[in-house]
Amino acid sequence: MVFLLIGLAGGIGAGMILAPSAETKEGAKEKKAETKADKSKDKSAKSKSGKAGKKEKQGEFEYLKITKQFVIPVVDADRISALVTMSLSLEVTPGMTEAFYAIEPKLRDGFLQVMFDHANTGGFDGAFTESDNLKVLRQALWEVARKDLGDDVSQVLIMSVSRQDT
Repeated sequence: MVFLLIGLAGGIGAGMILAPSAETKEGAKEKKAETKADKSKDKSAKSKSGKAGKKEKQGEFEYLKITKQFVIPVVDADRISALVTMSLSLEVTPGMTEAFYAIEPKLRDGFLQVMFDHANTGGFDGAFTESDNLKVLRQALWEVARKDLGDDVSQVLIMSVSRQDT
């Protein structure tokens, strides 16, 4: 019991000594606010410079992973003949994380509709991983993402795709 109390007191004391001071926290908040202001200036400068400037500066993007995989049924003769699973990420301008997660359910719905349409037109039949086939799917997904998130989305990235026949 005595050792428990000594250990508890030692932990509290160490926490108080090693904790950052209030001044340090305020300085960090000010620095963060300055960084956000600089980013918004950079963003307005980017929009004035056009798309060519965006493509030259590849470090200007962040990648947002859609939290859950998509599962798409492939229907043939009124029965499910296969299941396709896909994982997606979006390449966006920095600072879009909060907006992305706020509308992720709406994005998922739009993406699922695109994938269902792709499956119903035979997009997941045969050599479904062929470049041209995936390019069509990526383009359709990108259009949905741009409709919901605006010009801040530069690409939809297919991180994984697999098909399991039933």
